[in-house]
Amino acid sequence: MPSLVVHYAFVGLLAATLLGAAFDKRSLLLSILVVTFPDIDAFIGLYWQAGHRAATTNLVIPAVLALLIAVDLYVREESYIKGRWGAYGVRVSWFCVIVYAVGHVLLDLITGGANLFWPLYDQFYQLSGHLELSSQRGIVQTFVELPEPTAQTPSGGGSDGSGGSTTQSMGNSSEVQMSTGVDPTPGQREPEAVDRVFPIARSGWELVILVVGSLATAARLRFGHELPDE
Repeated sequence: MPSLVVHYAFVGLLAATLLGAAFDKRSLLLSILVVTFPDIDAFIGLYWQAGHRAATTNLVIPAVLALLIAVDLYVREESYIKGRWGAYGVRVSWFCVIVYAVGHVLLDLITGGANLFWPLYDQFYQLSGHLELSSQRGIVQTFVELPEPTAQTPSGGGSDGSGGSTTQSMGNSSEVQMSTGVDPTPGQREPEAVDRVFPIARSGWELVILVVGSLATAARLRFGHELPDE
C-alpha cells in the first residue's frame, strides 16, 4: 500500500498538470490535507472494526463532497464558493474531489485493496490485471470479467481468453483488517516488541512516482507555467 509521501507526490503531479492558473502554495497545501484525510481510518481502526481502508477510504465521501459542490454551484441562486473565491475556488473545489477519489482511494485500490462503497456496501476490493493487444486473441484484458465467447463468436473478438478477471472481492470489514504502522496487528493483542513499519516506497513504480511527482511539483512552484521574457 502506498505511503503518504507517495500519495503526496502523486497529488503534486496531478496539481501541477491539472490546476493550471489555480496552482499555488495554498491550493497545493489544501490538496495535501485532502489526500491525508482518508488515512484517519488507520486510527479509527484502533477502536472500530471498520477501520483502515474502509471508514474514510471509500468513494462515498468524495461522491457526497461532489454533490455538495454541485448544489452550491448549480442549484443555489448565489454560490458561496464563487462568491468567496471566484473561478479559483471552483477549480480547486473540483480538484479536491479528484484528489480524494483518485489520489488516494483508487491508488489504494490497486495496492492492497479498499472498501469502496462503505458504509452503503461493506466489501473490500482489489483491482489488478493486465491489458494487452494480441495478434491472435485481439484485445486481452483481465480487469473486468466478461462473458466467455460462444462457439459462434471468434476467439479474437475482444474477449479475455485467459480465464476471467483478476479483480478480487476480498471480504467485508469483519473479515479484512489491514495492518499499519499505527496498528501492526489489527484485531489481536499487540506484542511488546512490535515492529512498527511506516513505508516510504515499496515498489519500483512507487519510487518513480515519488521522485517524478516531487520534482514536477517543485519545478512548478519554482518556475510556474509562464515562459521567460527573452
